[in-house]
Amino acid sequence: MSRKQSVQPTVLAAALLLAFAAAPSFAQSNAELLEQLKALKAKVDELEKKIQAVPTPPAGAQWGMTPEQATDFNRLVVKAEALEDAQEAHGLKDLKIGGFFDPTYIYNKDQRRAGFQFLNPVSEDGYNYDNSYFGTVSLDFQKELEGGTKWRLTLMPQRGAGTISDTASNSIVHEATVSIPLGDLSTRFIAGQIPDWSGYEYIQATTTKLVTRGLLLDFTEPTSYTGAGMEWVRGKYDVKAILANMNTSLNPAGKRSPVLAYRVDYSKGEFDGWGLAGVEGRVANFNDGIIANARANSRLDLIEADTYFIRGDLTLQGQVGFGRQQDAAIVPDADGNARDAQWWGLSALAAYKLEPRFEVVSRLDFINNTKNGGGLLGFTGYYDGGGSAGDYRNGIGAASTCVASDVATNCKGANRIALAVGFNYLLTSNATVKAEYRLDTASQPVFLDVHNGQYKKNNQLLGASVVVSF
Repeated sequence: MSRKQSVQPTVLAAALLLAFAAAPSFAQSNAELLEQLKALKAKVDELEKKIQAVPTPPAGAQWGMTPEQATDFNRLVVKAEALEDAQEAHGLKDLKIGGFFDPTYIYNKDQRRAGFQFLNPVSEDGYNYDNSYFGTVSLDFQKELEGGTKWRLTLMPQRGAGTISDTASNSIVHEATVSIPLGDLSTRFIAGQIPDWSGYEYIQATTTKLVTRGLLLDFTEPTSYTGAGMEWVRGKYDVKAILANMNTSLNPAGKRSPVLAYRVDYSKGEFDGWGLAGVEGRVANFNDGIIANARANSRLDLIEADTYFIRGDLTLQGQVGFGRQQDAAIVPDADGNARDAQWWGLSALAAYKLEPRFEVVSRLDFINNTKNGGGLLGFTGYYDGGGSAGDYRNGIGAASTCVASDVATNCKGANRIALAVGFNYLLTSNATVKAEYRLDTASQPVFLDVHNGQYKKNNQLLGASVVVSF
């Protein structure tokens, strides 16, 4: 209906209204009634002239848009369709690209070391709590194909899971995975190089609230898995299980048994939930060739449970973990034979946003590692029988006074505690500043002060970083 047509009923209604308003009473004369009808006719003629003055729109045009605007709109439609076709032709449809980097400053008191850390190679300085998964660059590619297949490649040179698992290859690949739906989107086949999924802390700096990582992540959890498995999502449950190589992309000669790694997540509600993860199988034993009778591939049993509560400005997270590896203890028995490494640990984190941009954070970690002179996952320190037993940078292992002649009484492992407090501040939507003070303590003097060569029961660290992401 044109505007002209829509006005005509309005004119008719007005005429009828005027007619009723002007309807004569029984007392009116014919002359008075005639005058009123003439006045009404004059008003109707005036309204009809105004209607005739409204222009008729051109054929195919719509009101609210001029012919020039309609042409521009059609041009935009054509361009949008061309862009969609080009994206699909070049494989860019449903492709997401993200990334971050986090230059970091660390001051380590006992190491007498201070300075910036950024892309420092693991092969040169090892993996330690004062240079773990920070000072990195990451580039992440995610793509979802028609039918629901998901593909992901995350590059993280020098500090990623690929580099830490295999320092010789210095791989820049942190994650390379595929997820293929089987029958429905809630049942999937998964495969590739998968970063470990244990605990409440993750590797990427964009997901953590402090500069350093916790003791459990650094020393009791695997780094990555290379293998294949399944994922099932049923209601509030998400279950994953894979058969894989642990911490290696290629098993060495003589090793044929993969590990079974699994994780179960339960989202109880909008604000809280829990998870359970574990590993069962045979893995590399770093005591092989160092301590008598140590098997090259020994049995590993890992299990951990974690939970979270996040609501409003408050974040609470916690974790408990248990681990055991055959023949992997740092210190042998009195006869020089390998013993089992065994440990358990706790971790808790609390954070609160004083302002939308400013959050204060604290984290407390504890590892009980006294069994058989100490020893944690993939990390056994070293022992030469003459007073060297442990890692004196990380404070893991027996004290330096441990000697072969007194293994039973003087060669216990050191329990470890780490308290970290700090804050993070959101500078912009893409940039966050973090600062942290960390106190590490041990039940024995296992921290080496490089300045005077003495062993201490504690060490202090200051850290700061800026995380920029897109």
